[in-house]
Amino acid sequence: MSSPTQTWWTLLCAVAAINLLAWLVSATWATRRAQRLHPANRAASRLQMLLSAGYVLGCAYRSAFPVFDIRRLCLVDSWLSSVIVGRSVATVAELCFAAQWALLMRGMARRADSAAGVALSRLVVPLIAVAELCSWYAVLTTSNIGHVFEESIWGLCVALLVAGLVLLWPRCATPARPLVAAACALGIGYVVYMFGVDVPMYWARWVRDSAQGRPVLDLAQGLADASRRWVVSSRWADWKTEVVWMTLYFSVAVWLSIGMIHVPAWLGPHRDPAGPPARRHPDLAAWPRNSARS
Repeated sequence: MSSPTQTWWTLLCAVAAINLLAWLVSATWATRRAQRLHPANRAASRLQMLLSAGYVLGCAYRSAFPVFDIRRLCLVDSWLSSVIVGRSVATVAELCFAAQWALLMRGMARRADSAAGVALSRLVVPLIAVAELCSWYAVLTTSNIGHVFEESIWGLCVALLVAGLVLLWPRCATPARPLVAAACALGIGYVVYMFGVDVPMYWARWVRDSAQGRPVLDLAQGLADASRRWVVSSRWADWKTEVVWMTLYFSVAVWLSIGMIHVPAWLGPHRDPAGPPARRHPDLAAWPRNSARS
């Protein structure tokens, strides 16, 4: 194995191990303090914990068995590196991650009495499900146009989340605003990267392949090919275009997922107008009440 590729893969595996340990510590901490939370916050934290586990485990698996889907390239000569297995793991993990963001957005929108924010939160998982279908089309047919649509939908989804957070800003309690501002900054950076780098990269690959007359597979052919064929390559030239996004995806995105376990507790109690006032979490002042309910 070439030295740069070996170094990169070793880094991915080390980060994956750290991430698994970080999730375990984080989940233990969240579980211990769960009894002090309002029931709605406790339920949200536990759901975030389970969804985060799906994403962290999925990313750890894909760090150990990296795959360049369309070219069927891998580093480990095993069926565990097949595209069909790797893409299946990725689909579950990414839907878990999307559900985390939807859950977080819905909780914040409800606390701020924002109907628009709640509506946006309901779009997240369906949009990402469509993105996953586009990804499957790409990896089965080996046509990069599927990735163009997939990454565009991811970028659009995050842009909608940022828009929702902007709508929440005037109604957020002051202690919550640093969290909202950080989420907006990360979201804007992600959208810029997706539409400035990632989507153009896949578009250029599709245009080049079309110009060269590169054949694509139909879905049945692609399913058989993705299940049975994997090509072991450690050449840096084969992997260098995937290094940036894979490294960020398996590190920073995982840290965000783990961090979301604790956001429901930090935000404070969920407001239930039908029930008695909830005990306030000490870390956050009460969210503004809807004037119609005051």
